[in-house]
Amino acid sequence: MAAATAEWVFFKFHPSRFTNPNRPLTSRGSNRLGFRRFSSSASLSVAAAASSSTVNEVDPKREPVSFGHATRPDFPILHQEVNGSKLIYLDNAATSQKPTAVLKALQNYYTTYNSNVHRGIHYLSAKATNEYELARKKVATFINASDSSEIVFTRNATEAINLVAYSWGLSNLNAEDEIIVTIAEHHSAIVPWQIVAQKTGAILKFVNLTPDEVPDTAQLKEMLSRKTKLIVIHHVSNMLASVLPIAEIVNWSHSVGAKVLVDACQSVPHMVVDVQNLNADFLVASSHKMCGPTGVGFLYGKSELLSTMPPFLGGGEMISDVYLDHSTYAEPPSRFEAGTPAIAGAIGLGAAIDYLSEIGMQRIHDYEVELSNYLYESLRSVPNIRIYGPVPSQTVQRAALCSFNVKDIHPTDIATFLDQQHGVAIRSGHHCAQPLHRHLGVNASARASLYLYNTKEDVDNFVLALKDTVNFFSSFR
Repeated sequence: MAAATAEWVFFKFHPSRFTNPNRPLTSRGSNRLGFRRFSSSASLSVAAAASSSTVNEVDPKREPVSFGHATRPDFPILHQEVNGSKLIYLDNAATSQKPTAVLKALQNYYTTYNSNVHRGIHYLSAKATNEYELARKKVATFINASDSSEIVFTRNATEAINLVAYSWGLSNLNAEDEIIVTIAEHHSAIVPWQIVAQKTGAILKFVNLTPDEVPDTAQLKEMLSRKTKLIVIHHVSNMLASVLPIAEIVNWSHSVGAKVLVDACQSVPHMVVDVQNLNADFLVASSHKMCGPTGVGFLYGKSELLSTMPPFLGGGEMISDVYLDHSTYAEPPSRFEAGTPAIAGAIGLGAAIDYLSEIGMQRIHDYEVELSNYLYESLRSVPNIRIYGPVPSQTVQRAALCSFNVKDIHPTDIATFLDQQHGVAIRSGHHCAQPLHRHLGVNASARASLYLYNTKEDVDNFVLALKDTVNFFSSFR
């Protein structure tokens, strides 16, 4: 039997996965899934979160399985070779991979009940409508909206922001009104408001960074006035990895009568997000960053705001009655969902939410905090590297990504070499954050971003590959 200091942990995310304890784990290394022993001194946060069960016979020589190892079998795309090397996927801030449960949900829709929603009385249409609306309820529950009518399905988060800009913005903003945005925002949270400002005469004001390379919330607070009508702000930066105190920002903003739109694309997939606790007026996120399909996202809006907003697009579905000289409009959320929606995408998003909820968002967040710190500290060993954003500490948590540059090596050269020589997928470029890059004095950066299926082995192999990349380019100096 094992020593008394060991704790046996059995992962229950998907019980059918463990019917065969010798099922191979297809990742770097030879670990196999099943029952695993965690040392009492182990720091794996997932160990504390998982349920435990004592067993009689387990090979004591087996290595502990991490949270990332436990979830990897659910993602078929990860088990392949790229350019002769096993794939290491570290581009999750751009898009996440999809678990088998989501792929099956998409296939099931198209093979068994493909039909349009809200329009037919036949069986297929009724089932499609039920599943589509069930997905809306899942989104509402996932972010703790007070009602599913506060969830509007959109093509992506960008469209959701544009919906607010063109519907709420053009109806409520006037000349000299102020919109506050940080310089670290994604382009999709800047460009629509530039257009609205040009049309209405409203003024865009920008919050800078602190010396720690975090958006300066103290400056934001000082900028607030009765002229402020809207704050557009990210929850988690897609480049700096900083996490902002949204609930505090909302309280400050509401005290002067301003509304708040939160870009939660990098937070909803990685942590518990409760819109009622945040008290944000609007919040947007994208399916494809949270294990769901591309082509669908959502807008959360408080019901009292959505009900006053005019339609964003005109056409079928969003109407109540159409006459030759005028039309009346449906209540939200239908008012904002003109035409045939991304039915399969919404259903797939619902399946992704089921998957993430079964695991537990707090588990995912705890694991990613540990993995994020490991990535940051591991990258510091690379010669001449510059990592952007705050330094992690007991009081400062970074999201599970690092944007960086290596002296005298272009980030696109780094990303290309990593891909072609090592099968490592990272992102290079400006990450749709050109104003932020200009503020930092660079045109581009490389970015490695993690998710629940990544492991410390992924990080180790990435850092070794990065060092090899640096050595290769340095040899030409």
